[in-house]
Amino acid sequence: MNPAIVSVLVRRDLRLFFRQPSRILGALAQPLLFWLVLGTGLAPSFAAPDGGVGYRQFFYPGVVVMMLLFTSISTTMSVIEDRHQGFLQGVLAAPGGRASLALGKILGGSAVALLHALLLLPLAPLAGFPIGSANFGIVCAALVFGAVGLTSVGFLFAWRIDSTAGYHVVMSVVLLPLWVLSGALFPLGPTHPVMAWAGRLNPMTYAVSALRDGLSGAPAAAGLANVGILALLTFAALFFASRTRG
Repeated sequence: MNPAIVSVLVRRDLRLFFRQPSRILGALAQPLLFWLVLGTGLAPSFAAPDGGVGYRQFFYPGVVVMMLLFTSISTTMSVIEDRHQGFLQGVLAAPGGRASLALGKILGGSAVALLHALLLLPLAPLAGFPIGSANFGIVCAALVFGAVGLTSVGFLFAWRIDSTAGYHVVMSVVLLPLWVLSGALFPLGPTHPVMAWAGRLNPMTYAVSALRDGLSGAPAAAGLANVGILALLTFAALFFASRTRG
């Protein structure tokens, strides 16, 4: 492991983030449109499991996780572009190149994803989550582990795929359905046993649930349980990504 390489790669991704305001606006626009359009259109037919929760409030944590997902896909796509431009060969030639490259790209992409998500958090009161009742420890942990986990998975796919078009297809087929089945769009209750089991086996479920627990100020035990599972899955994804071959 070469800390200097990791630091350079993280700073490189952050510089690209601040130099491209149109990229920030584009990344924010799609989740916000989803939240406003679906939140308004589905609100009349939505029945919350515990009652008293509007659809915009229920959907908001899923929108924040969607932001993490889309940003992690966009940042890890640069792995394919850097390979085509010859940048990766120079990094791999340095001591500790492969592990440093993986960690640097993952941490850089995660930092960018977190910055995007933080731009959405001020809207939490508009969604029905009072700032005063939120558990910010759970919220921060859910965002950090969610960003690192999703970026690690994106890196694993980008390392094996040689085409940005192919990468988009794989991400659409794999990660977007996982987000849909995470409890972001609709409750995964006992009336849908197949969906409920799919949710339990879905790593993204724990990111959405932990964030929802933190924003709503739910008992700390519930939030910590979801964060704990999410952390284990994130470390597993990071471990495999840092030791990828090929």
